Amino acid sequence: MMTCEDAKINKMVLHKVGNKNNNEPLGLSKAPFMLHPDISSLLLKYFLTPFKSNMYYNFSHDTNLDLNKVFVFCREIFSNPEQNLYEQSCNIANHLYQTSIHPNIKSGELYVTYLENCYLNGEILDAIGIFKSESKETYLKVYPQGEGFEIESDSGININKLDKGCIIFNCEQENGYVASVVDTISRANEAVFWIDDFLHLRQRKDNYFNTEHAIDMCRGFVNEYLPTEFEMGKADQAELLSKSANYFKEHNNFNIEDFRNTAFEQPELQNAFNNYKQTYEEEMDMEFTDNFTVDGEAFRKGQRFFKSILKLDKNFTVYIHGKRERMEQGTDQASGLKYYKFYYQEEK
Repeated sequence: MMTCEDAKINKMVLHKVGNKNNNEPLGLSKAPFMLHPDISSLLLKYFLTPFKSNMYYNFSHDTNLDLNKVFVFCREIFSNPEQNLYEQSCNIANHLYQTSIHPNIKSGELYVTYLENCYLNGEILDAIGIFKSESKETYLKVYPQGEGFEIESDSGININKLDKGCIIFNCEQENGYVASVVDTISRANEAVFWIDDFLHLRQRKDNYFNTEHAIDMCRGFVNEYLPTEFEMGKADQAELLSKSANYFKEHNNFNIEDFRNTAFEQPELQNAFNNYKQTYEEEMDMEFTDNFTVDGEAFRKGQRFFKSILKLDKNFTVYIHGKRERMEQGTDQASGLKYYKFYYQEEK
């Protein structure tokens, strides 16, 4: 977990990056930005407040990490911040300009900062912050004029809405550092440019990553594999999803064998799960981690996958959370219509 409550900006460079595809210019500052204490505190709030997720990334490249440009630029900054920040910030701005070729990518201000006193998993670290502001908002200025008041409008940046950002912590250099990312306004195809084209990041293989994939593998096994291979209905799927969710709720540590035996008690389901796990690893091109600490944030985000929705024609939608023994399914002999019967103690 990262916290930046005590962080301070040691140095910052500000550039203007346009959309190259739209023939907008790249404007590079001639020197680092002169920080004042009041502005520095506002900038820290603007930059750091949106970073709340436990999902982290590493710089990556398909062939050689040294070919990842932003990784190399950051490595140079970390080696000598005072001497290298300005030059490498220009390289970062130029690289962003070269990758800003989708017509919907907005121009904006690019802030490259060197941060001190950042905490990651209890360790005090320096970090590099790369932030981009794209959206401008109209605001009103009210001021006294004679015996009354005047109102003027202007446009500016809302410090409560960072558009894009990346914090790179000075640790795990051999793995591509550890990075946290924010991208609040991108949509569809143009969204990939910040993480994929510009930064070229991949998700870090940690407890968040492992929890996320464990949930995804469970969802695919119950919702996609079992209905096809075992002709399993929604009611039985709901029971298995409920057992799976309860395992994550009740266990701080995930063990693949214990999970399999707890959620899927029948031997044929356990064997099928083992086979599906192997298929999942091949399709995702990864080796699943059999033992890890469950990440609470990843589980909360993935809880929606444990909900089973039963849609009956166009008339009824039933959300099933478990208790298979309180459900009956059958066919009415007179009408030939199918039915579900539910048993409950009280209506809420």
